Amino acid sequence: VQLQASGGGLVQAGGSLRLSCAASGRTFAAMGWFRQAPGKEREFVAAISGSGSDTRYAESVKGRFTIFRDNAENAVYLQMNSLKPEDTAVYYCAARRIGSGFPSNTPSGYNYWGQGTQVTVSS
Repeated sequence: VQLQASGGGLVQAGGSLRLSCAASGRTFAAMGWFRQAPGKEREFVAAISGSGSDTRYAESVKGRFTIFRDNAENAVYLQMNSLKPEDTAVYYCAARRIGSGFPSNTPSGYNYWGQGTQVTVSS
């Protein structure tokens, strides 16, 4: 089982990036994105249910970020618009092995983690 995150980079404030997470080895229920800035704890960003019908977002990214998934490709994406310097962090994708219902917003709700991709937003 592997989660491969990509799409990070350096962007100016107000710009956009799209993160991708390709999953292999099995299909997953809920999937999510978390981020960790230097000196801070890992925090929830967005999550999506196995069917894609339910999503949830951190308040800090609502209206700017969109999570979506392609189950045929076994992948999840995070479209990030109107980026701010405070969005700078390493972004991790996460996946839950089984389960239904509203996707979790805590790290303990996920069984697998990707390696992280750096997002840097300059002011």
